[in-house]
Amino acid sequence: MGLPHVAANGDSMRRRDVLAGAGVVAGAAFSFPKPAVSQGLRQLTMVTDWPEGPGLIPSARRLAQAVTDATAGRIRIEVFAAGGLVRPLEAFDAVQAGVAEMYISNAGYYDTKSPAFHFYSGVPFGLTANELFAWMRFGGGQALWDALSAPFNIKPLSCCSTGTQMGGWFNHEIASVESFKGLRYRMAGPGAEVLRQLGATMVMLPGTEITSSLKSGAIDACEWIGPWLDTEMGLHKIAPYYYYPAWHEPGTAQMLGINTKIWESLTPADQRLIEAAAAQEYTVSLAEFQANNATALRALRNDGAVKIRKFDDAMLKTFYEMSQDVLAKIGSGDELSKKVYASYMDFRRLISGWTDISEGSFLALRSAVTA
Repeated sequence: MGLPHVAANGDSMRRRDVLAGAGVVAGAAFSFPKPAVSQGLRQLTMVTDWPEGPGLIPSARRLAQAVTDATAGRIRIEVFAAGGLVRPLEAFDAVQAGVAEMYISNAGYYDTKSPAFHFYSGVPFGLTANELFAWMRFGGGQALWDALSAPFNIKPLSCCSTGTQMGGWFNHEIASVESFKGLRYRMAGPGAEVLRQLGATMVMLPGTEITSSLKSGAIDACEWIGPWLDTEMGLHKIAPYYYYPAWHEPGTAQMLGINTKIWESLTPADQRLIEAAAAQEYTVSLAEFQANNATALRALRNDGAVKIRKFDDAMLKTFYEMSQDVLAKIGSGDELSKKVYASYMDFRRLISGWTDISEGSFLALRSAVTA
């Protein structure tokens, strides 16, 4: 889903731009707001990598309002959509440099900082939304994430989940892995590397450009999130084939990143309050996406214009085998990345033993008896 990552050779340049103030979009104020501390009141700035629209930006604003409400107005957070204060994909650098206090984005967008950040957003055949949150809260994931983010002056928290996504929109039927050869496909994350190895040309576009690119023929296929936001973008009016499952993003999470100095300046009580607000928003946003995806999927089925198809099992097996090599490479970097990878994969093995006989077996049973 979401925006592409910045190429590694441009990462330091973008960071310098933000530090110099060049990352401010045209028409925005050229002096970044600083935390206002007066009579115990604090005014903080949150930048995001999301465009205005349903789902993601409302989730960010709901989190900000929850913090304000819980502190009786002591902490106020102003939320800026992508382009409102800094350009897309500069949210991390803005907070790292201290020109904004916090941001919300997809951790995987900043894989040039560390490829291991992907494990905190969504990876092929990885953890579902509930499993991912379990790993972070009770499987050691948060402590490793703190250590991974500390060199960048960031305190990370999970604060939103779009849940299980869809496999993507295509202009023609995908009959086998051979169908990906030469396909101009918009996808972000480790899944893109799998399809690149299968011969697809991966075209990285911001979310705001997906619809126009698909319509013009600049790309042949794309993935974004799920039925709710995909139909809001009008993708169902352009591409006739909609595939599932989302082998590449089974439970995508979004992150709240807080400048470390700001985080450490908060009282322990306010830190716990923000942690609780972020956890609450993770749950609320997941419920919102589940409900709205269900409604949008029903509308697509009732309309009948879009062909909703499942990827062939042989194709999914190929995706799985290739993705394991991709993930192993992501987790083979420095010692901390190796620890994140080992922890994630160990927890996947652990939790799948339970999920398969609990939710998995029940969902298979429910489908069978209600068919």
